[in-house]
Amino acid sequence: MTVFRYKAVIPGNKIFMREYELETRMSLFKLHEFLDRDLGFSPDQMTMFETLSGKGEIMRRIGLFDFGDGSMDKVSVEDAFKDGAAVRYVYNMGKGLSLELRFVSEAEYSPRRSYPVLVAEKGRNPDQFSSVYEDYEEFSGGSPSQPDAQEEVFDDEELPEGEETV
Repeated sequence: MTVFRYKAVIPGNKIFMREYELETRMSLFKLHEFLDRDLGFSPDQMTMFETLSGKGEIMRRIGLFDFGDGSMDKVSVEDAFKDGAAVRYVYNMGKGLSLELRFVSEAEYSPRRSYPVLVAEKGRNPDQFSSVYEDYEEFSGGSPSQPDAQEEVFDDEELPEGEETV
């Protein structure tokens, strides 16, 4: 059985990151259900996967219903990722909010593990209905009502001077 590790990021954001190990044979629908549970998203919202070329162009749209490129229950993780450099999981279609899933490496299969599985995380889960990603704990050491912590949020290598993002 083949297992791959993928990194989920919010494009343009250096705070949020998740790494998942996925069986390549599993359907995108199973991945969709897992992402919704892991990220605390409402399961009654329309979502879709978009396969992206190396230039970031959309190659296929795969939804709960077939948009012409297959449906989530009929397309495997392997089939979705073989077409492009990355896969975008659009979790709020109305606001165009998404995560990008990028291949990291092949992982060792463990029969004692239930796949998919979260193996690393950084930052808080995005709010499915908010227009922007906010992670108050990263900036203040707690919730928005707590006073600011005096610790550095980013390593110098992570955010070079002059390349700050909002």
